[in-house]
Amino acid sequence: PLSRPERHRPAANRILEGAQADLALMASALPASRGPAGHDGMVSAKPEEVPKPPPELAAHILDLIVPEKRESALLLLSKNRERYPDLAPYLWWSFGTMSVLLQEIVAIYPSLSPPMLTAPASNRVCNALALLQCVASHKLTRMRFLDARIVLYLYPFLSTSSEAKPFEYLRLTSLGVIGALVKHDDPKIVEFLIRTDIIPLSLGIMGEGTELSQTVAVFILEKIILDQNGLGHVCATPERFYAVEGILRKMVTSLEKTQSARLLKHVIRCYFRLSDHTRAREALQTCIPPSFSDGTFQPVLKADPSALLWLDKLLKAVLK
Repeated sequence: PLSRPERHRPAANRILEGAQADLALMASALPASRGPAGHDGMVSAKPEEVPKPPPELAAHILDLIVPEKRESALLLLSKNRERYPDLAPYLWWSFGTMSVLLQEIVAIYPSLSPPMLTAPASNRVCNALALLQCVASHKLTRMRFLDARIVLYLYPFLSTSSEAKPFEYLRLTSLGVIGALVKHDDPKIVEFLIRTDIIPLSLGIMGEGTELSQTVAVFILEKIILDQNGLGHVCATPERFYAVEGILRKMVTSLEKTQSARLLKHVIRCYFRLSDHTRAREALQTCIPPSFSDGTFQPVLKADPSALLWLDKLLKAVLK
């Protein structure tokens, strides 16, 4: 059963305990190395529909496996990732690249506790995470990325609580990778994230993070409960439901002051989706935030007709 975020075992402990099994599974899911890469750095296992990368892009990807050139290559690839729609397959099927990105992630674990992460180190690993976000988004690599369970290695970043900017940037970029996975509405992805306890990690950030991190975290929760199995999971026990509703209500209290339209929209959408579940709808009759019905948010919602419509439907469903 879902309990409050602070009562969960740290995700880092679970990862370390299962490291050998995870690495074995990851090795079977990562692109196979069938001999040396060609001149373009690509191994022979890539699908035929993926063309050879442009020479300048291939050069940057190959630089990733050279320690002296890696930091510069990470920065260049991250900054220019929008220029190359097929960057994700190039990264996935190039020799050693995914292992390099994983090394960059694991390398900063010692800086997490006690919190000693510097801004340059945070920027470097966030450039690696931005490349992983490309892999998580692309149709050819998304499920391979999930099956390799690489996303689990981001969970320790979400468990950090330091308010320093390097940590906030790290959490936000890690959330971006998971957000790239869930936006495609795949039940298999939702099932994996539920099974690996992304909900408690998201709730922790929703309750204590900055507005931008809260927005991405609540978007992840929203996409999970929009899935029927995700909604059923959250509403399966009172403990799970009230853990989620309690954090959402805390956010509403904060939003009464900040009036953030973007964040409010996702919070309303989560409440509205919860009201689709019979028992959750009954529970919401006694705990729906009063500010939803007293006009507090009318000024900020005037510019967002869809959010206003969701709020209206929510109140009709819960307060009828």
